[in-house]
Amino acid sequence: MDIRFFQVDAFTNKPFSGNPAGVCLLETPLPDETMLAIAAENNLAETAFLLKQADGYSLRWFTPKLEIALCGHATLASAHVLWSNGLEPKDTPLRFYTVRSGLLTATGKDHLIELDFPARTYEDVVLPTALRQLFQDNYNYAVYSHDRYIVELPVAGAVAQFVPDFHLLESYPVVITAPGDSDSPYDFVSRYFAVPLGVNEDPVTGSAHCCLARYWADKLGKTTFNAYQASARGGELEVELKGDRVLLRGEAVTVISGTFHVNHL
Repeated sequence: MDIRFFQVDAFTNKPFSGNPAGVCLLETPLPDETMLAIAAENNLAETAFLLKQADGYSLRWFTPKLEIALCGHATLASAHVLWSNGLEPKDTPLRFYTVRSGLLTATGKDHLIELDFPARTYEDVVLPTALRQLFQDNYNYAVYSHDRYIVELPVAGAVAQFVPDFHLLESYPVVITAPGDSDSPYDFVSRYFAVPLGVNEDPVTGSAHCCLARYWADKLGKTTFNAYQASARGGELEVELKGDRVLLRGEAVTVISGTFHVNHL
């Protein structure tokens, strides 16, 4: 069996920045263990697997270690692949059916791709001992949102300069964030460490902004944001909170296209 494969840098308009995602276009369903093996072979934060349905696509995402419930950058990459390769008309919204996150859609907005994702709520929390040791007293607030901790640092520079201890992070997905500097185009900045998922630091994370959107809406008293994820590769997002949904907008660039040969499996 041959599977069309693309590697796409998402939430960026130039190659070798943003967040790389694998996209596999399936003609028939694959066993979970085969998808996981392909994701491990790619060794990217996430690989998306698309299978055509009557009015859209089924969509699943795998890290090199496990299947995850929601992935923004690999969904953005999937929409980019379908439109840029002429597999779907660019003026038609895409429908992605997922097991754990329901129906997701992608729509073209000028030069951007807009994703419609679920918004995540949050609650105040006392950090576990390992995270208190990691941050000491050098943070403003800590909350828990859906499946990860959000820790607000005092300034944007503290986010960029933060040095993670992956041993202390091995049991806890953690987002660190701060308001943007006064002379910055960004409302807030962030980084995301997902060691339990097999990803030490994710370069640009759509799902994290599903949590950050409501958090910063409450903090800043607004619902539209320009956001920057301050990883080594870096990435930009437009974020809009609309009730219980979050709109994420960004660009993407294909850097690799090819074929997976899995006849021997």
